[in-house]
Amino acid sequence: MQKSIRLFSISLFAIALFFTSFSANALSGIPTEYKFGNDLLVLNGAGTRTKFVISVYNAGLFLKKKSSDANQIIKANEIMAIRLKVVSGFVSSEKMKAALNEGFKNATGGNTTPIQAQIDQLITKGFAGEIKKGDVFDIVYTPAAGSLVAKNSKTVTTIKGLPFKQALFGIWLSAKPAQESLKKQMLGQ
Repeated sequence: MQKSIRLFSISLFAIALFFTSFSANALSGIPTEYKFGNDLLVLNGAGTRTKFVISVYNAGLFLKKKSSDANQIIKANEIMAIRLKVVSGFVSSEKMKAALNEGFKNATGGNTTPIQAQIDQLITKGFAGEIKKGDVFDIVYTPAAGSLVAKNSKTVTTIKGLPFKQALFGIWLSAKPAQESLKKQMLGQ
């Protein structure tokens, strides 16, 4: 009996090591720090967005100070960033646009009307053109400028407004996020 328990424990440890190294490799493209101008942000948490069994993108949330309070992060009018690294060839501009539209509906409780012009700007400028495996999208919010969106280090649009930022970050952190397990990972849980 003792030998069986010990073998079971060793097996669990080996499985844990396998998944730990797998998740470390799965988060390529997400650094531990993010520098924007004079601000240095720390990685709050990161994870992988999956659709069915396919890994779609890795996502990291960067804050001035770590927090596990999703509502506080969404409401905060301070610098923060999200990095998305596309890890699948199945991602397309159309699929990303559809996912963003659904995410905004979920984050706003279906009331996208007040920020629809900003959503349209994000979708038509921020995620226009071909999206391919390896592309990196940075979304950086600053109180002065708004939400800056860059693709592969090139700024593609900047969208003003705290309500828009709240809905945008709510896509991943709201009560109805894109993926619950990813939300927990981004919150460092």
